[in-house]
Amino acid sequence: MLRFTAAVSQGGGVATENLGNVGRALRLRWWGTSTAMAGAEEALPPRSWENDLAEALEEGGCDLETVRNIIQGRPLPDDLRAKVWKIALNVAGKGDSLASWDGCLDLPEQTLIHKDCQELVDQLSVPEEEKSVLLLDIESVITFYCKSRNVKYSSSLSWTYLLKPLVHLRLPRSDLYNCFYAIMNKYIPRDCFLKGRPFHLFRLLLQYHEPELCSFLDTKKMTPDSYALNWLGCLFSSYCSHEVTRAIWDGYLQLADPFFIYFLMLIILVNAKEFILAPESDDKEDVVKFLEKSPASLEVEDIEDLFSLAQYYCSKTPASFRKDNHTLFGSSLLGLKDDDSDLSQALCLAVSVSEILQANQLQGEGVRFFVVDCRPAEQYNAGHLSTAFHLDSDLMLQNPSEFAQSVKSLLEAQKQSIESGSIAGGEHLCFMGSGREEEDMYMNMVLAHFLQKNKEYVSIAKGGFMALQQHLADINVEGPESGYGHWIASTSYSKSSLNSLVDGDSPNGSNDGKGVKSLVNKMTEAFKTRSVNVKEKVISFIENTSTPVDRHVSSSDRVGKPYRGVKPVFSIGDEEEYDTDEIDSSSMSDDDRKEIVNIQTWINKPDIKFHFPCKEVKENGHMFQSHLLVTATHMYCLREIASRKGFAYIQSRQALNSVVKITSKKKHPELITFKYGNSTTSGIEILAIERYLIPNAGDATKAIKQQIMKVLDALES
Repeated sequence: MLRFTAAVSQGGGVATENLGNVGRALRLRWWGTSTAMAGAEEALPPRSWENDLAEALEEGGCDLETVRNIIQGRPLPDDLRAKVWKIALNVAGKGDSLASWDGCLDLPEQTLIHKDCQELVDQLSVPEEEKSVLLLDIESVITFYCKSRNVKYSSSLSWTYLLKPLVHLRLPRSDLYNCFYAIMNKYIPRDCFLKGRPFHLFRLLLQYHEPELCSFLDTKKMTPDSYALNWLGCLFSSYCSHEVTRAIWDGYLQLADPFFIYFLMLIILVNAKEFILAPESDDKEDVVKFLEKSPASLEVEDIEDLFSLAQYYCSKTPASFRKDNHTLFGSSLLGLKDDDSDLSQALCLAVSVSEILQANQLQGEGVRFFVVDCRPAEQYNAGHLSTAFHLDSDLMLQNPSEFAQSVKSLLEAQKQSIESGSIAGGEHLCFMGSGREEEDMYMNMVLAHFLQKNKEYVSIAKGGFMALQQHLADINVEGPESGYGHWIASTSYSKSSLNSLVDGDSPNGSNDGKGVKSLVNKMTEAFKTRSVNVKEKVISFIENTSTPVDRHVSSSDRVGKPYRGVKPVFSIGDEEEYDTDEIDSSSMSDDDRKEIVNIQTWINKPDIKFHFPCKEVKENGHMFQSHLLVTATHMYCLREIASRKGFAYIQSRQALNSVVKITSKKKHPELITFKYGNSTTSGIEILAIERYLIPNAGDATKAIKQQIMKVLDALES
């Protein structure tokens, strides 16, 4: 039997509680009951509710809501389970879908289907004379489903495990198929395979609630699909005992919420956190196997607590988690193209602006957001969400010490707003950018900073401030002209910036909003004022060159042979914007094969000409303490290993003659981009891109440039 524990927020702190305490407090609310109903239940004669359920099912026409009100979360009687499940799956009274089928078992994968079905039947306690009929039923269900849905069968789909709990109900073939179809349609998500979208979504959920655990698993490259493929693909039935699976499905089907499986998975993973993070759990394969089989440790007595804690985490998750990913479930193909966002590249959970506005109007429990506006100060001053705290993301590069102080003020403002009951208060941090990809890259760095600090409940406002403006315009099309003023505040004295925006009332029309804005604005006043006065820096060591240097690229290392008539490709210049078709060099690295070296030993090597401490900057904003080392012919990046002081991975090894461009941002001259590639007859082929935040970047780029020119001169001569 498992002892479930949970990290439960308590006024800004975190306490670990036995789930029994949390569960008992939540259980009645979860099933939609009340304390009065619980008291009435105790006064009822034994099994009276079971008689009520049996009568309701016998009468026919019973819906799921009626069933739930009678059961109230209690264990289902075995003899009524089949009827309850059919009602929950909305297949009660449905006709025989296989009636028009010719019954031919002739798929190319038929031998494999038959083998898997035979293995399932052999596991069941069924009289010998019934096995052949049962085998035919199961094989017919899978075969017809493949034919009707045009699906190629594979054992990895785990369909026989999914059928196993249904087979135990001893259903006729027509009901067996209808139930199987309904489960596949409503509860098994699309792309439930390795590297599929459902598992990227689960990782974001894990990161939202357990950033430390998520970060650790990311570091070890233990992706959710490596251990949870069968959890999701067969709803835990592959590893759990029949009794436990039955108890899980009883609750899950009555809830009728396909996304609830994610929270059950989350609790099972969180419950294994202590084992995962233990120093002795260092072997990746052992940990993955342990996680994959961990549902097998569940017992029937655990299920009530499992569901209660899952409901607790569910209540602490933004509704956008469901709404923005609803196309994962169901048979409709509508909206799939519009919702084809790449979750594998998402930095964190995204929250819709409509939810942000609605959530902070809630009183009492529920997800409430503390919005952090990361746009430049001039944009924030022109107009911003009236309850938003300003954290200029440019400060992270321009003035790290001021940025650190701003973060402290942010957390203090968040704490005060929660304690005062302000509508600006919320324990969930939601970062808002402009909605323009180029500008939001710096906000992503801020986001990465908080995530690296293992800050829970971190999200991003989907579409940024532009989406907020559009949403307010949409909902106020036929509303009062002053509708904007309820939500948008302006600290700028320029009326031309946002003519329709006013600094006024709170969202509910009262004057409370002024107090809210006063609280937030006071906390950020000093930082906004100083940020506005920061001038753009122009750097002298990088300049645009209109006349290309007459140099050829070597055919050695990672570059192709030079072509006659092709202009040289190495250049140094200001970077106005990043190319849209850049190749992130992270795709070229793999921690499993990187060489680990002693940093000081490498710095002291006689062939090292230059050493520049820096931070490697990834496309998603993550930064890593690193060292750039330059030899006569190559440039190396050593990424420090946080868990091994003084040691680093050789993150990259690039030939100097493969550098085709070095650029920087005018506003952030310390952020340097190196592009490596090929010279071809059709132009420059970019093979890799690396970005570094380098103190004294002018000296570094000057030294690297001079060494590159020496290499090119030597090759030409």
